[in-house]
Amino acid sequence: MTQIVPVAVAGKPYDVMVGRGLIARSGALIAPLLQRPRLAVVMDETVSELHGAALAASLAAAGVAFHPVVIAPGEAAKSFAGLEALCDALLALQLERGDLIAAFGGGVVGDLAGFAAAILKRGIDFVQLPTTLLAQVDSSVGGKTAIDTPRGKNLIGAFHQPRLVLADLDVLETLPRRELACGYAEVIKYGLLGDLQFFAWLERHGGEVLSLEGEALGHAVRRSVEMKAEIVAEDERENGRRALLNLGHTFAHALEAETGFGEALKHGEAVGIGMALAFRFSVYLGSCPGQDAGRASRAIAAAGLPTSLNRLDGHPFSADALVGHMAQDKKAEGGALTFILARGLGDAFVAKGVDAGAARDFLVGEGATP
Repeated sequence: MTQIVPVAVAGKPYDVMVGRGLIARSGALIAPLLQRPRLAVVMDETVSELHGAALAASLAAAGVAFHPVVIAPGEAAKSFAGLEALCDALLALQLERGDLIAAFGGGVVGDLAGFAAAILKRGIDFVQLPTTLLAQVDSSVGGKTAIDTPRGKNLIGAFHQPRLVLADLDVLETLPRRELACGYAEVIKYGLLGDLQFFAWLERHGGEVLSLEGEALGHAVRRSVEMKAEIVAEDERENGRRALLNLGHTFAHALEAETGFGEALKHGEAVGIGMALAFRFSVYLGSCPGQDAGRASRAIAAAGLPTSLNRLDGHPFSADALVGHMAQDKKAEGGALTFILARGLGDAFVAKGVDAGAARDFLVGEGATP
């Protein structure tokens, strides 16, 4: 059964549809949004090979012309060079402002295609067709689009809400286990930041979610989207409560920058470590009970995700370098660090003005070099 989660962003509401068979229905669902019966579809080579034909068939059945734009897979595509190449390819299709772009893929494709849509001809609408668990529960919802730079992750971007999100659970069957675990990190995040009951449910049923068992998977995706939709509707531009969605990300983005945004450490894995570090840092600063931090780490580790710097074999981290990346974080203010920390399970808060020396000393205690 398809479930619809409304995202009530002021002036630009849209729906997230969660269910099975949505790619097969995508032509009929997207066609009413089109001014002309044509759709530019941005996807990477992997998604093109696995699911491109199914999407093309659905669009053809709805009388919509399919214009694929295929990019290389991987985080490296989220760069100025990747953005330039994508914009050039989209301009070559002679898109008009009234046309639509589809982001068909994981978080990289969604971020890159969404940013291109935000700036192409000063703004073209787009739809999200997320094909990874991470994208379905997190990056496809909320309108954040961006590229990376050598100075940090997602530092160049725009808020640009999609017109529609189709989260087809069937496409998750083609994901490697590592990618599923990366997406599951974001699912756990919702429990840790604001829903203890959901976190406890994941402790009992996380294995079923990772095995893609129907009822459990649908519940996990829907609940995650519901929580994000509620927060985004309240705080679209991350001026307040939406910052809680960055639980673990201050640490995660610093780790990703140090490892080069590559396969050595995927985003979901970095978030897993980042959330465990955020809970232990909360204990270090005296805001969170130690047993809650331990329980959070056990739930993250149960999904096969790393929870400490020591799990990243062969890559020593410098505490000073990590703190340097954190100073570039979008949440930093007045030269001081901002973290999302916890008072306990399901109770995250924004901590501004955190002393960089305290963060450095904590990281040294976690195994980083001085």
